[in-house]
Amino acid sequence: MEKTLNRIHPVSDPEATYFLQVSWEKDLGTGFGLLLSDCQCAWTGTVSETDISREAAEIEMDREKYVEELRKALIAREESSGKYNFVISRDEQNKACHLSYERNLKDCSFRLGSLKLQEVPSPAEVVKELIGYCLDNLGKLQANTEHLQRENERLFSNSREMEKRLEKCVEAKEKLEADLYSRFVLVLNEKKAKIRNLQKLLSEAKESAVDAKCARDSIATAEMAIKREDYYDASTDEESENPARASLPSALERRDSSLLGSPDIVDPAPRRKRRQRTAKPAGTGAKVAAYEAEQPAQENSPQLQRKQTQALWMLP
Repeated sequence: MEKTLNRIHPVSDPEATYFLQVSWEKDLGTGFGLLLSDCQCAWTGTVSETDISREAAEIEMDREKYVEELRKALIAREESSGKYNFVISRDEQNKACHLSYERNLKDCSFRLGSLKLQEVPSPAEVVKELIGYCLDNLGKLQANTEHLQRENERLFSNSREMEKRLEKCVEAKEKLEADLYSRFVLVLNEKKAKIRNLQKLLSEAKESAVDAKCARDSIATAEMAIKREDYYDASTDEESENPARASLPSALERRDSSLLGSPDIVDPAPRRKRRQRTAKPAGTGAKVAAYEAEQPAQENSPQLQRKQTQALWMLP
């Protein structure tokens, strides 16, 4: 059987103090017993399951909800919150006591139930029972408190041990981070050095490529200049050859005109000599062509050609 003990103050006499003990078997809805005492007198009574159903029907409330309201009023100790009130009335001989319990609302209250209690012949025994119940509960609470205290100490020691382990883990983590950071710095420095070397090689390759391009451009420029000079020399040689060749007919014409303008010669032998002398320039022309073919092209300057032509014309 389960029991609970509450201290109540009736509305009719708020200064008075009563002790109300409620006992039940399995559930409060199956019925319960009440024991009321002011430490001088004691009263007892029983509420059956039928009484609970009848009172729930009287106030038109669902039975389960009604049982919940009884639990809050008699067991859950919600009297101090002002939600529930108790009304106690006794007769003159204290032979009987009428107990009612009510539910407070904002502007009114309604009665949950009422019970007529009968006087106990030996109130001292009731008080003794109540004190024993209080001591038993106190012992249970003390044992529970000691158990909770031991559990708290165990948890506290576990907490301190976990804190120590956590500190060690933090230290190990910091050491590992420092080690990894130092290794990372080394690897990073190596990578930076490799990157700098690659950049240096790349810049050198670019410079060599630029130098090679400049060299190729200079060589191409020099070749173009040489080709232009060769082309200019060739054109100059052709122009110098053309005036020399053009001067030959003019010299022949002047010689012929001088011969035509001279007085007639009667002697035939001298005429033959003149014919022979005038016929020789044809052979001298062939000699001039062969001589020019044997000489290099770069030595055919205009002055040398004029001198060679005059020398050939002076030959007998």
